[in-house]
Amino acid sequence: MVNYMNFKIELEQRTKEIEQILMKYLPQEEGHQHQIMEAMNYSITAGGKRLRPMLMKETYQLFGGNSQVIEPFMAAMEMIHTYSLVHDDLPAMDNDEYRRGKKTTHVVYGEAMGILAGDALLNYAFETAVKAFEIAPEQSLTIGKALGILAEKAGIYGMIGGQVVDVLATGKPLSREELDFIYELKTGALIKASMMIGAVLAGASESNISKIEQIAADVGLAFQIQDDILDVTSTTEELGKPVKSDEKNEKTTYATLRGLEQSEEDVARISEEAICLLDEIEEKNSFLELLIRELIHRKK
Repeated sequence: MVNYMNFKIELEQRTKEIEQILMKYLPQEEGHQHQIMEAMNYSITAGGKRLRPMLMKETYQLFGGNSQVIEPFMAAMEMIHTYSLVHDDLPAMDNDEYRRGKKTTHVVYGEAMGILAGDALLNYAFETAVKAFEIAPEQSLTIGKALGILAEKAGIYGMIGGQVVDVLATGKPLSREELDFIYELKTGALIKASMMIGAVLAGASESNISKIEQIAADVGLAFQIQDDILDVTSTTEELGKPVKSDEKNEKTTYATLRGLEQSEEDVARISEEAICLLDEIEEKNSFLELLIRELIHRKK
């Protein structure tokens, strides 16, 4: 049983374990094309909360999963998330020079290599995920289902779809419905995929997979609203990336649409909905509940 007192210690330990898994699956920096591997590895090892692979593993363990079959998917998810950040930072998108306190990939390696590094990470994610078939060939059906979730939630009906609408909406007023659509896809889709893949690979029931999908949707929305709040209230030093970037890029956010006070109330309400749904699931994982609370109410 994890309580709040030892949560931070457990969080640090689990983050280290994820880092070790990632290192195992990173490409070797060799061959005439070695610079692309260097750019990929620079992007992946630039830090981060490792939220998505952690949610994946904790959900996997919630439903009794205890095999290494989850590991290639954990690495693949972080690669997909990282590629999205590499492309998000490009001059054609948000044009950010710093992320997590380090220079962004295109600033270090040039814009062309920044584009290619993102492309390579996305492709290598699937090269990595399919290694699960070698680890657990007897789980081929569930691995196939997990791959389908990964592909859909990363694509035009998921993260990329949300990014497209976000780009098209720059400089235009948005309704709350439109903003929720962007957040559900752009941020929520990979969080959904992470938790759903964990549930699927552990053999959870369809009913519980549906509940996990809704929990993840709530977590994704609350996480992004909190991101909007921090973009206004935090500092570049605290966040490790430029603040007020939404304002600079003329983007509608919850903070501009609903105001800071109402946005904070929205975060509290949505996060409680997620925790209530998690309580409905018979299986328990106290660390997962604390992790969800921590992520939603984070200060950086």
